[in-house]
Amino acid sequence: MFTINIWVLRGIIAVFLIAIVAATVGSFSVFQRSTFFVSGIAHGSLAGAALGIYLTLYLFPVNPFFTAILFSIFFAVAIGIASHRKEDVDVAIGIMFSFSMSLAILFLAMIKEYASVAWGLIIGDLLLLSSEDIIWMLTTVLLILLFFLLFRRRLLFSIFDPDGAESMGINPYIYETLLFILIALGVVVLLKGVGAILVYALLIVPAAAAKRFTATLEGTLVLSFFISLIAGLGGILLSIFTSVAPSAYAGLIATFIYFLSLLKK
Repeated sequence: MFTINIWVLRGIIAVFLIAIVAATVGSFSVFQRSTFFVSGIAHGSLAGAALGIYLTLYLFPVNPFFTAILFSIFFAVAIGIASHRKEDVDVAIGIMFSFSMSLAILFLAMIKEYASVAWGLIIGDLLLLSSEDIIWMLTTVLLILLFFLLFRRRLLFSIFDPDGAESMGINPYIYETLLFILIALGVVVLLKGVGAILVYALLIVPAAAAKRFTATLEGTLVLSFFISLIAGLGGILLSIFTSVAPSAYAGLIATFIYFLSLLKK
């Protein structure tokens, strides 16, 4: 019973961390209209995690969380540079999406333990997180919060009034790239818990639903936190009584809340 409680406790901690990311990174992504970017980065982080597992199994030990962060930041910066050079953002994301997915498939195919490892990266499992996973997630979330505390006003200015920001001596492209990097870090936090497929559901859907209930950024931040928290805790509770991964239930709950938000006039 003690072992079960420990795993559940780690899952609950992870849900709180994911809710913080959904409130901050998810809300800013929705307001900045870069939600498609999340899917591209999710597959970039999947490729990085797969590479980390391959290196650990066959060459030298390396934490897959770390390689996922490196890959995610690389793809985020690459997309930012492409968009700054007048390349259409959707085109840049699509190109990076196909590139990262190709790498992910390549690295996963090179792992002999393909089935179990790939399944863990693709769907995740909140109830199978180790203490090391929680430490990496906590460290990354603290880094995200630090960035938001330091650059929140400049990020808002660059997102909602880039021309005005530029006239005030603020380079909006720099802060747009910074936001892309924050999104990349947030995606990696969710990857371990909910997998690459459901990153979008837990990062964007709560913020999208919250935005329909409130007209302010502050309200969206708070409400998206609680929507993500309810979805995550509900997923863990339902998974205890079934053999289904909690991420599946969490995604369904978050999406159901979004559909409810559509009823609001």
